[in-house]
Amino acid sequence: MQERSFLMLGDGARVAYRFDGAAHLPTLVLSNSIGTTLEMWDGEVPELAKHFRVLRYDMRGHGASDAPPGAYSIARLGRDVVELLDALGIEQAHFLGLSLGGFVGQWLGIHAPEHIDRLILSNTSAYLGPAKDFDQRIQAVLQATDMSETAEMFLRNWFPEAMLRDRVPVVDTFRAMLLGMDRQGLAGAYAAVRDADLRRTIALIERPTLVIAGRDDTVTAASHSEQIAATIPNAQLVVLPTVHLSNVELPREFVDAVVGFLRG
Repeated sequence: MQERSFLMLGDGARVAYRFDGAAHLPTLVLSNSIGTTLEMWDGEVPELAKHFRVLRYDMRGHGASDAPPGAYSIARLGRDVVELLDALGIEQAHFLGLSLGGFVGQWLGIHAPEHIDRLILSNTSAYLGPAKDFDQRIQAVLQATDMSETAEMFLRNWFPEAMLRDRVPVVDTFRAMLLGMDRQGLAGAYAAVRDADLRRTIALIERPTLVIAGRDDTVTAASHSEQIAATIPNAQLVVLPTVHLSNVELPREFVDAVVGFLRG
């Protein structure tokens, strides 16, 4: 696990973070998918750090951050980012969130726009129901003997069949993240997604926004991204021929879209 720094949040939970890139560059915050750590961005950070001071963090419940028991909320996950920026003296930053990180990005765009310069929402949704599906997942993960079955389910949802069949090394990297996941953290994050419905309020987002969709995404369907882009005023939409982890599957095209938008 890469070297991290730590910050105590207002509710007593500890969040882990790290910087890459020169301090004089504009800050870009990267926010991870459910079930992953800040290492999910390893393939993209070297290129992004040429243009930005990249701030990555482990979402509450993930990686080296604390995993308090109980349900989390998108508002709590969003406030974690605000507290992190405030503590680090960062008045405004670009924000890129994928999947659960994209839910957090939408919340920030609505409720903390003064902290956001440009916003990128990748492979995400404004609403993922029904709630009973998430209740079942919460029960299953808390009752399971280990994380192996959950890990394989996530990998099937995240990667195309060819990458799984060919045992591409990066798949094992993500398997290790999932197997190391705190089940209380995963359950708490599931609850945050279960209870989130931002379909109407994202119309209030005024920051320049790019939405990145995976054409073959079975978790957060491309139609969800299209709806987000249609609802946020003047949002741009890019559709990549990917499943759920667009940054991993097509890193070059992903980074080009991100840098082109942020520096445009």
